[in-house]
Amino acid sequence: MALDGKVAVVTGAAMGIGRAMTEILLQNGAKVALLDMNEAAGKSLLEALGKQYGPERTLFLQCNVESDEQIKAAFQKTVETFGGIDILCNNAGMLNETEWEKVVSINLMGVIRGTYLALEHMSKLSKGRGGVIVNTASMAGIGPLPSCPVYTATKHGVVGFTRAMAAASTASGYGIRFNALCPGFVQTDLCTAILSKLGPYTHLADLTQNTVDKIGMLNVSQVAECFLELVTDETKNGEALLLMPKGKTYITFPTFI
Repeated sequence: MALDGKVAVVTGAAMGIGRAMTEILLQNGAKVALLDMNEAAGKSLLEALGKQYGPERTLFLQCNVESDEQIKAAFQKTVETFGGIDILCNNAGMLNETEWEKVVSINLMGVIRGTYLALEHMSKLSKGRGGVIVNTASMAGIGPLPSCPVYTATKHGVVGFTRAMAAASTASGYGIRFNALCPGFVQTDLCTAILSKLGPYTHLADLTQNTVDKIGMLNVSQVAECFLELVTDETKNGEALLLMPKGKTYITFPTFI
């Protein structure tokens, strides 16, 4: 998929991985709607990107992925402004083992909600143009983080949902590819604050820090490059791409159909 002129929506776009994804999409010619709850950070980024790429190629919309109404409104505004949606990145997420219900709501339900609402605009069955949806999972979607069981569960759920949606799209004719991006530890606010978010697993803080030290940290540009691969390579559908400092791996899963 060539990105020139394509329309993308990125959730959690104001900082960290979402910001890097937004920038690499713009660098490759796409128009981007930035969705984020952080209005100050979103508007500041919008101003900076507008100066660099032109204000006609970016749009900021304050949006909580826990809200059907806000996502619906954001997608509708994107379509009205840019003429459609070709790419969705469900990237918004959080890690906090104390607020576990909110983690499930944002990390998993937010991905499902965003996907289903995007289908109304993207699916060829509803007169959309098709395209690609990339869901931000984690290495915790491939193997467990002992100090973050709920976070692990949500990211496993994202990988499973992504793979099932890819198969459903192929069988149904949605014309949409679905892929999951599974980075290791990344130099973002989420990762730097992880030791303070373990809740009942605070006693495993040393184990967590040792794991970080052993594996190492990625930077957001490395994650964005893999994201771009999943967006542009039209052979990729139903993939879970694990990205670690030592390299990237497409995970092989058993299939039953």
